[in-house]
Amino acid sequence: MVERFAGWPVELIFGALFVIAMLRGQLVYWLARSITTVSLHGARTGRRARLAAWLDESGVDHGARLIRRIGLVAVPLCYVTVGLQSAVMAAAGILRIEAWKYTLATVPGALAWAAIYSTIGWALWEAALLAVAGPPWGIALLVAILALAVVLVRRARRRPSTSGDTTPDAEAA
Repeated sequence: MVERFAGWPVELIFGALFVIAMLRGQLVYWLARSITTVSLHGARTGRRARLAAWLDESGVDHGARLIRRIGLVAVPLCYVTVGLQSAVMAAAGILRIEAWKYTLATVPGALAWAAIYSTIGWALWEAALLAVAGPPWGIALLVAILALAVVLVRRARRRPSTSGDTTPDAEAA
């Protein structure tokens, strides 16, 4: 993929990545904020219930705890982490942080993310993938295995308990 952008001006790549990072941050924030508003003011059935469940299951609690502990500094910091970005962004929406404050907090994070990925970040990512999976067909196989694992875990979580005992003590055991 890096070869595809060879010869492009670094400024153009950096600018595009910055815009992508800002858009992603805003999308996750507004999606979580909207779902929270709908959940608070409407019945939680059908699609609303599924969206609310997604927020409950997505690790957003961890992001909310981080925001409560260190404040809005968590927002730009999340851009340079792996696995915490969406949780913090969604938590900011759920906590209904003012949009202008959230947007200002995303700017340094998006700048850092764009700087990393427009320089060495993408090359390191590709090198890690190739080291783990080998040739492109190996990467495709790795992605297929991960997708299958996600589907199986989700199905297992959705299955009702077969024990018949629904007391809290039985569930904890």
